[in-house]
Amino acid sequence: MTAHPKQTPDAGAESAFAALHHAEEPLLLPNAWDCASARALAGQGFWAIGTTSLGVAAAAGLPDGAAATRAETLRLARALGSEPLLLSVDAEGGFSDDPDEVAEFARELHAAGVVGINLEDGLGPADRHAAKIAAVKEAVPGLFVNARTDTHWLGDGDATDTFARLDAYQQAGADGVFVPGLTDLRQIAALVRHLHAPLNVLYSPGGPAVSHLADAGARRISLGSLLYRRALGAALEAVAEIRAGRTPAGRTPSYEEVDRPVAPQ
Repeated sequence: MTAHPKQTPDAGAESAFAALHHAEEPLLLPNAWDCASARALAGQGFWAIGTTSLGVAAAAGLPDGAAATRAETLRLARALGSEPLLLSVDAEGGFSDDPDEVAEFARELHAAGVVGINLEDGLGPADRHAAKIAAVKEAVPGLFVNARTDTHWLGDGDATDTFARLDAYQQAGADGVFVPGLTDLRQIAALVRHLHAPLNVLYSPGGPAVSHLADAGARRISLGSLLYRRALGAALEAVAEIRAGRTPAGRTPSYEEVDRPVAPQ
């Protein structure tokens, strides 16, 4: 399957992405920040890839979560639209508080070949976020909407607020729900029992292993900005080693691998 820039992806691509949330194993979704990282991940067999808003923003010298990267996000989506992968885009809160403007952005992403969008509430009014979700689903029914609540990411993790927000987002038409910052396996399992939409959680190096998150019922496990931050950390470690007169450890992709990546089979 290849989705082409400025062309609506076929229903097969959309249904294939949705089906990954209901497979025997949960969807492990790595997040790319540019074409090179997306192609490298696809080359390792990850044919469903998300983007990271932090990585996209930081690479452009802009703040994350400030609705400042609409153009950069769309540009990356269009660049990756011809790649043989299923792309879900982290669109912060949709880069607008106006549901119609968010829906228009979703149309542009879909036309670029994107099959999924991640929309975060930032702990703003739940009814406003629900209106955005409903507008997107009306405008682009086939686009997989992953509705994120930040009750555990920015708030105190209040269970009542989390359940109420996710209920509202499901009723608005969300295809999946996302609770970053939630790592307690018992709370994850309780939330899964309550939901009818697949639950997405964020992997944390200090939290439960992927297998344990899967056992608790998580159907999608995202890596968020982790890979981008690890890449920056590896660069800093390498330059420190070079400055100290040592050879950097770890694998370094060749020039040819980065310049002419091999498409996944």
